Amino acid sequence: MKYFKITWVVFLFLGFTLQAQTNIKKFTFKKGEVLDILLVTVKPEGKSLFKRYRETAFPVAVKRSYSFLPKFGITQSTQGSFQPDGLIFGKWSSLENREKFLDEIVGFVPDFHQQRRDIFSIFNLTYYEVPENTSFDIDTSKYNVVTAYWQKDVTAFKSFKTEWEKKVITRGGKKTLTLTNGKSTLGYYYNPDYLTITTWDNKEAFEKFYHENLQMNHNSVLHVNQFVIK
Repeated sequence: MKYFKITWVVFLFLGFTLQAQTNIKKFTFKKGEVLDILLVTVKPEGKSLFKRYRETAFPVAVKRSYSFLPKFGITQSTQGSFQPDGLIFGKWSSLENREKFLDEIVGFVPDFHQQRRDIFSIFNLTYYEVPENTSFDIDTSKYNVVTAYWQKDVTAFKSFKTEWEKKVITRGGKKTLTLTNGKSTLGYYYNPDYLTITTWDNKEAFEKFYHENLQMNHNSVLHVNQFVIK
């Protein structure tokens, strides 16, 4: 009986541990690797077409060093009028490989762009060369918010960003990832000057910050998108 009790406690502990681990998505990049961020919405009819896209385009990308990373659903748009259904991360071994894929894919898959148009109603791409070894986690049990800003004035926006980041910390948020100096490409262009993912204990914690954020002076901001990922 004592053995059963100990075993049951261990089983419960391992169960909770595994549950916690499945909530945490881990990302690791070496200096010079490239992080893709894709914002997508799949058309209803696109699901049946995806198999061919996967079979034709994916092998070319993988040969060029592409690695598949976790993806997230987008549950809500909180600023801006743009709300895709999903956010997808990807990794390339180098900027050279990332850009060579863009240059050569049509040679391997002539209808590559048409396939994307048939499958996706939204397909926006930004990619970032990682300047130093970087690791970050996204805990899906928390409240995670993606914010993308386009600046109108460089100097004034720098002050805005500093104030914005201070408010995040003051209100108990955590800057999980911050990205600048992105690149995008013709047909899929989406290139904010500043993109960040913040993590909050819950929706209520974020909303306290959110209401303060809306009261800030936005004269230096050209545009903003903000949405919740899960």
